[in-house]
Amino acid sequence: MEYRTLDPSTGEVVERYPVATASQVADALDSAGAAFRAWRRSAAAERSALLHRIAGLLEERAPELAGTMALEMGKPLAEGEGEAKKCAWVCRFYADHGAAFLAPETAESDGSEARVDYQPLGPILAIMPWNFPLWQVFRHAAPAFAAGNTVLLKHAPGTPRCGLAIASVVGDAGAPAGLLQNLFLTDDQAAEVIAHRTVRGVTLTGSTGAGRAVGRAAGEALKPLVLELGGSDPFVVFADADLERAVEVGVASRCLNSGQSCIAAKRFLVEASIFDRFRDRFVERMEAKRWGDPRDRDNDLGPMARQDLRDGLHSQVERIREAGGRVLCGGVVPEGAGFFYPPTVVVDLPADAEVAGEELFGPVATLYSFSGEDEAVALANATDYGLGASVWTADRERAERMVRRIEVGSVFVNGLVKSDPRLPFGGVKDSGFGRELARQGIREFVNAKTVWFA
Repeated sequence: MEYRTLDPSTGEVVERYPVATASQVADALDSAGAAFRAWRRSAAAERSALLHRIAGLLEERAPELAGTMALEMGKPLAEGEGEAKKCAWVCRFYADHGAAFLAPETAESDGSEARVDYQPLGPILAIMPWNFPLWQVFRHAAPAFAAGNTVLLKHAPGTPRCGLAIASVVGDAGAPAGLLQNLFLTDDQAAEVIAHRTVRGVTLTGSTGAGRAVGRAAGEALKPLVLELGGSDPFVVFADADLERAVEVGVASRCLNSGQSCIAAKRFLVEASIFDRFRDRFVERMEAKRWGDPRDRDNDLGPMARQDLRDGLHSQVERIREAGGRVLCGGVVPEGAGFFYPPTVVVDLPADAEVAGEELFGPVATLYSFSGEDEAVALANATDYGLGASVWTADRERAERMVRRIEVGSVFVNGLVKSDPRLPFGGVKDSGFGRELARQGIREFVNAKTVWFA
């Protein structure tokens, strides 16, 4: 495994970073344990003040952080600045609400008093991906800090500067030594860290395959685990929906982060009576998207993060063609440097084709028509994933029926599926388990301790 900064706009390697030595890993574990023993005794006000300082630095450094993301994984500058500011939001959210979420709760009992105390577990290993290299980290770290835990960060091998920048922000905000440590770990080293007695839990955002591997290691070590994995989100549009708004939001969802988002809409299910209109407007909007250097603010999409990701996506498009699908726009690897892929729209892909059940992690949308709610539900659930879904209809009762029947962790009605600090986030089926954010997220890595007095 190699940690390196590679500019996906040019394909050029900018810098390489050495993997952590055994002694560095041992020192980090010792430091995480020592920091936890002190931080767990800190007052809620101290934790809140630190999170507010981190939020301020994230906002102050947003342009710089956006430039790092553009360099390492191709995120357009405006999206990168928005990501940094969203990280500030989650820090402030837990600064303001963390103590209340973990306040002791009284309970009825046959004693004179009974309650549940929520206490921190200890150092948590966070294995984080490249696609939202700041947000994925802070949506774990903010509640971890508020709860009294410490964090060992294994960032993706392709975004080492992002990992270093995160550690710098936390350190410059005045965090105690060892509260968050960035480590360039191999997979074998990560497994050893999971097994180490100092580490008390694991969280991973990544592929389903990575989730299975980390899940095995965490299970063997009997460590609590949160997995936020892939998705193949359905975007269901009924005939009574606001068609123009649905197209606008659907295209935005499919193209955000150059389509490299687990909660992006990927399968567009449209009622037959409006399918042709939706398809034509959708293709028009997708073709209008500008792609190119992410540092050019006139561009809507940057490159994909790596060549293998771009090549793998194009291979899926070729298999879609072989299965009978028609490509209405895009679907061709551009000439020239960089790992670019144009916005692509596919129709007529048989729903039972093997490739139809796969996640398309790039700016490729598949469109299907349906007749009636039952067929819409069957298509929406025809995947091993279960992360999010977007349902578009003016009928509140229909929307509630769809909410109950679609097998996902979140349903957004007439809106974009997104993660929000105020709401729990996570999936079911192959999209993982456990929740991040909100009250539920901060309680994933605490000990719900029963206290009883006679």
